[in-house]
Amino acid sequence: MAPGTRGDHSEYGNARWLLLLGFALAAALEVLDISIINPVLPTMAGNLGCTVEEIGWVSTAYILANVVFLPLTDWFSRTFGLGRYVAVSIIVFVAASTLCGISHTLTEMILFRIVQGAAGAPLISMTQAGIAEVFPKKEQNMAQGVWALCIIVAPSIAPYFGGWITDNYSWPWIFFINVPLGMIAAFIVFTVYKDRAHYIAGKADWLGIGLLTVGLGSIQYVLEEGNSKDWFGSQLIVRLTWLGLIGTGLFVAWELSPRNKWPVVNLKVLRHWGFSGATIVSFISGVGLYSGVFIFPIFAQAVLGLTATKSGYFMLLPGLLMGVAMIVSTLVIEKGVPARDVAIVGLLICIGSMWLLGHSTPMSNESDNQLGLIIRNVGLAALLLPVMTAGIIGLDRSEIGAGASILGLSRQLGGSIGIALAATQLTRMTQYHRYHLMDRIVSGGSMYQDRLDLITGAFYVKGASIDASRAAASKLVDLQVSRQAYTLAVNNVYILTGMLFLMALPFTFLMKRAKSHAAVGH
Repeated sequence: MAPGTRGDHSEYGNARWLLLLGFALAAALEVLDISIINPVLPTMAGNLGCTVEEIGWVSTAYILANVVFLPLTDWFSRTFGLGRYVAVSIIVFVAASTLCGISHTLTEMILFRIVQGAAGAPLISMTQAGIAEVFPKKEQNMAQGVWALCIIVAPSIAPYFGGWITDNYSWPWIFFINVPLGMIAAFIVFTVYKDRAHYIAGKADWLGIGLLTVGLGSIQYVLEEGNSKDWFGSQLIVRLTWLGLIGTGLFVAWELSPRNKWPVVNLKVLRHWGFSGATIVSFISGVGLYSGVFIFPIFAQAVLGLTATKSGYFMLLPGLLMGVAMIVSTLVIEKGVPARDVAIVGLLICIGSMWLLGHSTPMSNESDNQLGLIIRNVGLAALLLPVMTAGIIGLDRSEIGAGASILGLSRQLGGSIGIALAATQLTRMTQYHRYHLMDRIVSGGSMYQDRLDLITGAFYVKGASIDASRAAASKLVDLQVSRQAYTLAVNNVYILTGMLFLMALPFTFLMKRAKSHAAVGH
């Protein structure tokens, strides 16, 4: 029986809730390891004896492997059984985490992060499909809500825990913490989940796997490294862009070809308009989720003057409130409100939050920005789970695994593109605003000189020499201009993200307007 094909729910009894815990733990670990590592990269670079640019590959390697293996997860689960595949993946993930923690060179670290990323690929899509199989219709929304709570809150609180662990212990512990949690999850899945008689998916689609690896691998590399290599100013980026586009195009054509009897990814699920609409909305949701997690800590440190640990702590409250909002949205769907309607409300809240965050100034205080983050997270909580729920309503039971894989891939690719887009816009718009601000200041003539003289006088009165006072005054004005330029650039990124959310709105109307008990998988 394929993943997603329901059996007799009564065979699990109350153990289904224990299984939900195992699935949720596994999914949370996978998401956590994408973002928890960011605050500790500088420290890690020093310990491993490499540059800041080189240490970036610790994140890139994980995401590259994760994105390439995500579309393959349904095929693996149909071939080996969902429970076996998920449990073995958790064990490999834990082993790779341990090896990452004891790595002594950058090469070792990158190698083990690749293994970790590949093993983590099924821990979201296949655990979601497993929940759809185990829980009856009336409990689907609650079970999916608890599961989604873990994978959506994790990226928001990960920076804080990453900084806290590094400050109080040492960076290897961000990997070692996976061991007990992962072993608990693996034990639960191994002992509770009952793999039924599964069918062998047929011959391995090696051509499809090869095209997928080349296409998505190249595109993911371009997204991760494009900004640091000046995008299309680099011949490597140009070549990999073409390779990614051609490889992905050939992959899609081959998977849909009638000559391919055993496609590794069932792209035919996209024939369902509701699912296609959810895929697009999930992609844009990924842009908003991950770009926000990426950009705010930088803004908090560069403009608000927070430390790395404090900026992570600053995001903790919005992350926890996001969990509360997730529970509320689940209860609303349980009461009979169509998931699509909840998603539309969430999308509108996200648009409003981007407008609010997009009007910050260097004088904005912490409370102003935290309010914007809270509203954003409430909107995402009301958007992400309902999109997943509404997206796979109407799929055939045998298509649930493929649908979950594609939705997971779209969200992950959206996150990668969101981070790349945010980083590029931030760099370019900061330069743009700085140039125009300096031009306006200099063209101000006597006003600029009067302000410079006033600041110089203030330093001179405190005992500095006249030359040192002038240099300090120029540096202070330059710093103020840089902070203003950076703030305007951050505003531009938020407004652009809001426009993307607005573009997603029409696609929500493609999703089925089914009520709560038309649960996931029906």
